[in-house]
Amino acid sequence: MCTFVPAQADSLHSAQPHPSPVTRQTHTALPHGHGAAHSQPQASRSSPYLTPDTQPDPTQYLPPPPQPGSLRHQTDEKAFAVTRGWKNDARWALAASDAKLQLPDLLNSFSCAAGFVIDAARTPHLIALLRNMGNTEVPDMWKGKDYWRRTRPFVGTDNAICTEEERADIAKTGAYPSGHTMLGWSLALVLTELLPDRSTAILQRGRVFGESRIVCGVHWESDVQEGYLAGAAEVAAMHGSAAFRADMDAARAELAALRATAPKPDTKQCEIEHEAAIHSPL
Repeated sequence: MCTFVPAQADSLHSAQPHPSPVTRQTHTALPHGHGAAHSQPQASRSSPYLTPDTQPDPTQYLPPPPQPGSLRHQTDEKAFAVTRGWKNDARWALAASDAKLQLPDLLNSFSCAAGFVIDAARTPHLIALLRNMGNTEVPDMWKGKDYWRRTRPFVGTDNAICTEEERADIAKTGAYPSGHTMLGWSLALVLTELLPDRSTAILQRGRVFGESRIVCGVHWESDVQEGYLAGAAEVAAMHGSAAFRADMDAARAELAALRATAPKPDTKQCEIEHEAAIHSPL
C-alpha cells in the first residue's frame, strides 16, 4: 500500500494522497522509447489544475449511494448477479484489461476509438496533461469514497472478480463513486475535444470503460453511473484553468502530428471493444 506518489508516476490512480490497491502495480516509469524520457514538456507540473476554491466537492453534488432494499439497489444487485455469468469470456478479459491504469495501457484502451495507436512514448504533452488531471481529480475521488464508505458488491461473498489478486485490498476501500469510471470518462471527454472527428467512438469507449467495473464485479452499477458524473464535473471545472487549456492545446497539436504516421490499432481488439459496446450490462 502506498501514500502520495509524485506526478511523474506513470498512472492516473497513483497521483493520490491515499492508499489504494491499484498503486501496487502502477509505479512503473514512463517508457523510454522514442526519447520520451528526454522530451518531457516544460508545461508538465506536479500541482493540480484546480485550487480549493474551484475544486468540485462530490459529497455535495452527487446523490448518496442507494440504500439496501431500495429499487436502485435492487438494480445494482441484479447487474452484479448477471455479470458473474460473464466470467472467462472476452468481455471479462476486457474488464481485466481496463482495470489497468498505467498511462500506456490507458491510452492504448482508447486507440481503437481514436482510429490510431496512441503511443505514450510519442505523446509527452498528452502524458503531462493526464498526470496533472490525475493530480486534480483523484483527491476528489477519495473524498467521495471516504465520505460514503460504500461496501463493494463482492465483499462477504465468494463471487469471482476480474482482479482476484487485488481482492483483499480493494475490499478495504469504498465503492462510491467509481474512480476508474471517473478517470476513464474524463479521458474520453478530453480526447473528444482533441479528436472531435472521433467523438462518437471515443465517448462510446468511455462508457464501456466504466461498464468494465460492473463486469469486473468490483463496483455496483450506481457507482459507475455517478463516476461518469464525477468525471464530467472535474473536466468542466478544469476548463476554467488557463494551464489546463494551454496543455490541451499542446496535446491537440501533438496528436494531430502523431495520427499522420501512427499505426492502426489491432483489428481483433477493436472488434472485442465494439461487441462490448453493443452488449451493455446497464
